[in-house]
Amino acid sequence: MSVREIQDRKSITCERFVQQVAHDSADVSASPLRADTISRQNKRDCTLEPTAEDACRESADTSLLPITRLDATNLIRALQQLEVMAKRQAPRIAFKAKGKFLFLDLSEVVAVQAEGNYVSLQHTHAPHLLRESLSSITQKLKPYGFVRIHRSVLVNTSAVEQVKPLPTGEYRLRVRGGKEYLVTRTYKGSLRDLAQLWVGSERLCS
Repeated sequence: MSVREIQDRKSITCERFVQQVAHDSADVSASPLRADTISRQNKRDCTLEPTAEDACRESADTSLLPITRLDATNLIRALQQLEVMAKRQAPRIAFKAKGKFLFLDLSEVVAVQAEGNYVSLQHTHAPHLLRESLSSITQKLKPYGFVRIHRSVLVNTSAVEQVKPLPTGEYRLRVRGGKEYLVTRTYKGSLRDLAQLWVGSERLCS
């Protein structure tokens, strides 16, 4: 199961729970039991001992509350399980460095930069140098949200925090951690992939 599928399931679970709570609330509001019970109590002379009929109606009124609490508990448990699954199945990159294999979460790689016959993985903690071409690693990382913004740079779209247009027709892009990269005009079309949803009338590269 992919991370996107897990996130979709979380959204569906939340939506179903909200619909269930709304349905239960509507049932409680529409139920004539509580109004009828209040009406009968107003007609009595403030008797302190409830009748068997009152006990039955009170039981019917409160029967929905444990169900709602149970639904909330199930929802929280389901969301926690999905969070664990998302972390366990998050894509990672593996490579050999200094005689050992390292494993990095791709979400922590903000950019990939070409350096001669090597590429440098710009990790949030420290960069890592690999002997691989940028074109090769571009194909490997493309399915995971990495786009090319320069002939020597890939960026992780989820790490982009700001894009600033320049008078030259190029763009200045800032990633998580504060580092900035130049988006050349050749690759400015890649900026459309930075977000799944654009709001308002302004668009990048419109």
